[in-house]
Amino acid sequence: MPVGWNRNKIIYDVVLLAAVVAYILLFIKIAPSFQDVTRPTTGIILRIQAFGTCAFLMLSFILCIGPLARLDRRFLPLLYNRRHFGVITCAVAFTHASQVVSIYFSFSPLDKYVAVLASNTSYDRFLGFPFETFGIFALFLLLVLAATSHDFWLRFLTPPIWKAIHISIYVAYAAIVCHIVLGSLLSKQSPLLAVIVGLSVVAVTGLHLVAGRIERQKDRSTAEDADETPWVMAGHVDDIADGRGIVVALEEGERVAVFRYGDKLSALANVCAHQNGPLGEGRIVDGYVTCPWHGFQYRPGDGCSPPPFTEKAATYRLRLDGQRILLDPRPNEPGTYVEPVRVTPTRETEA
Repeated sequence: MPVGWNRNKIIYDVVLLAAVVAYILLFIKIAPSFQDVTRPTTGIILRIQAFGTCAFLMLSFILCIGPLARLDRRFLPLLYNRRHFGVITCAVAFTHASQVVSIYFSFSPLDKYVAVLASNTSYDRFLGFPFETFGIFALFLLLVLAATSHDFWLRFLTPPIWKAIHISIYVAYAAIVCHIVLGSLLSKQSPLLAVIVGLSVVAVTGLHLVAGRIERQKDRSTAEDADETPWVMAGHVDDIADGRGIVVALEEGERVAVFRYGDKLSALANVCAHQNGPLGEGRIVDGYVTCPWHGFQYRPGDGCSPPPFTEKAATYRLRLDGQRILLDPRPNEPGTYVEPVRVTPTRETEA
């Protein structure tokens, strides 16, 4: 199946497509008033600019979704189907490139695709540098990411390799920024595009730095709460709402998700076996730990997915010291059953 459709995905895609169409139409209508040119811009040029700027803004927003979800859980729904966002962004960028080739290189004596690379070879200077090269490279990366976004490739390549490939979206973003800076920004007198590009880059960079700093502070504070070796202070019973979990950062950099379900506590590796999603940000659904990204589920006691699925997560031992939760940082083999810890409700909890 190309896509496992559900109601949330359909709503996500419909809203996203509607936003793209609205942006293109609005750009074509109002963009001419911001351009300082002696002759009116033709319709095809406006469409090229509309699809190009739309693809850049979409990619900028995609890169902001991750840190925004770290800073505020209300952005998590945008994260769950971010791959759909990426595929649509690739389609918008491909439309932009196709229109450029059609309008600028159709009458070249060379093949129009050869002419894209052969028309400008001034690689030895800044002004006039063949910015098309950066655009082609970025489009190639986006096509690779879109083509490998399906779960088949995730399973075939394994999650670590798949994730490493998809990190190249940052390389694609840098290439697009170079493409714009060396192309459109040097040929236009209006500062509006420069402002939009600058603010987008600052937003992407700033959100990543802020989210990274907060994550480091959380990791550091958790490590400082460590009890005697090897047990680690994971938190207090009252810190975990029923059906929810907390994430504990270990000194080695690993993270563990501790879940509470009824009067029981269990701990699993925080990494989902499907796409390395953060299990600790999910919840208990029908008795299973459910990953917030794509809904993959695991039994909290042994970390095994329910049949016919075969995914497994590593488990960890827990014990209680009063209301303090202590965690053994040494993981068990994925699928190893660990007896859940029983919680004695406090007076505040009973109330």
